[in-house]
Amino acid sequence: MTTLAPPQIRAPKQQSNRRQQTLWTIGLCAFFLAAIILSTWVIGDAGLSPVLIQRNQPPSLAHPFGTDWLGRDMLTRSLHGMSLSLRVGLLAATASALIATLLGLAAGTLGGWVDAVICWIIDVCFSLPHLVLLIMVAFAVGGGTRGVIIAVALTHWPSLARVIRAEVLQVNSSDYVQLSYRLGHSPAWIARHHMVPHVVPQLLVGLILLFPHAILHEAALSFIGIGISPHLPAIGIILAESMRHLSTGYWWLGVMPGLLLLLSVKAFDWLGENLRALLDPRTSQG
Repeated sequence: MTTLAPPQIRAPKQQSNRRQQTLWTIGLCAFFLAAIILSTWVIGDAGLSPVLIQRNQPPSLAHPFGTDWLGRDMLTRSLHGMSLSLRVGLLAATASALIATLLGLAAGTLGGWVDAVICWIIDVCFSLPHLVLLIMVAFAVGGGTRGVIIAVALTHWPSLARVIRAEVLQVNSSDYVQLSYRLGHSPAWIARHHMVPHVVPQLLVGLILLFPHAILHEAALSFIGIGISPHLPAIGIILAESMRHLSTGYWWLGVMPGLLLLLSVKAFDWLGENLRALLDPRTSQG
């Protein structure tokens, strides 16, 4: 009897500590990303103006990210660029998640030839090189910010659509859904009242996990010159410009913005994984 008491006492405390740690991680990641997006309104545009007497300075207390070849503060440029990339990535990922939700619900609810066509489209998208497809779509729609959003939205939905379709198929085989069919409810009514509540957690987690891919691919398109306009300080443009100066020893021009991009992507990744652990009944109670 006494040997069983300690595990019974510690288990609820361990579960509470794990849940608190997950909530703290979600809060810190959300705060970090919100701070980057809102930083442009706080720091303003002062550091974006050229100051030739301060050019090519390494990182210091006055300029934590150093200055570039025109004397512009790299921290200010990097925050402006990351904020722009995050906003573009959020918009593109949201549009892609909506496409995935609609197609996943249609495939799982309607079935038949609709499911076959959607699955065929998903397989075709997976069979094509992702970056090549992304470049082709962005180039076809004219590039720029609009081209990046359209390209990312049209190329990032297949994985999430497959997850939502699998969830809908599982719910569709349940007794209460089959009873709704026998009562004469339409597939649209069943999708709205039975399917959507079950796919919301998968949609939310999938949407957050789409953000890192959207941000990285936006930066890649801007890096090769068919993304956001070069007159805007997007993170991909900053990295592309820094490539010409890395060989001269100005390492901070590429390393510091790249590090900020890496931290932002990992923050989204940690946010999505911890949110999945929080929403998943198998892990939230374990």
